[in-house]
Amino acid sequence: MTPRTLCSLSTFGSALAVRAAVCVATWSVVGAALLPTVANAFDFSGDKRLVAVFRDGSTQAFGQVSFSPGPQAPQVAFKVKLNTAVLQDFFLSMREFKCLPATAEITCVVPYPYAQPGIVTPTDLAWLEHNLLFLFKQPSDFGAKLWNGVIFRFTPTPNALVGTPEAVDLNLISAPPDDFTHPPFGAMERSSYSPGARWLSGLRIE
Repeated sequence: MTPRTLCSLSTFGSALAVRAAVCVATWSVVGAALLPTVANAFDFSGDKRLVAVFRDGSTQAFGQVSFSPGPQAPQVAFKVKLNTAVLQDFFLSMREFKCLPATAEITCVVPYPYAQPGIVTPTDLAWLEHNLLFLFKQPSDFGAKLWNGVIFRFTPTPNALVGTPEAVDLNLISAPPDDFTHPPFGAMERSSYSPGARWLSGLRIE
């Protein structure tokens, strides 16, 4: 039976009392069933660590993401701050990049170059994803190859936002977009990697 059926009114006194008791019990069960969903939601408030997860299972914290209330619920404002002390400078294609070095693959941060709202919701993390763009290169490669771009698709879990790498061509943002309010890397501009394809195999915001 649905809660509406159980909570229907009766004109008989004893039946009404029974119905009322069942109604309260039923809605208590329904409420209890809903509570884990809320309790297990990611906490979009305060300062969180930005952690790189590498293919060999090792991790490295390299920044911070700060969340605060947005203009209106359920919007959340965010700011990304990198810890440059753990990043290494690479001069690629006449430009300096902050990178996570490794013998297998070098992964460099690519700042999003245009104005953006800095707002997400629990079900739409696109702008946060666009603020954590990367490119990868082999240690022997010269220059930055923009088609080797990486964006991370974030999925909320109770303890962290978990980022999965996806391939993008950063040449798409070499010119300003027509609409600054619309994230340029949508589903059609991304493609999946096979597991373990990238040395930086994941991100966590926790």
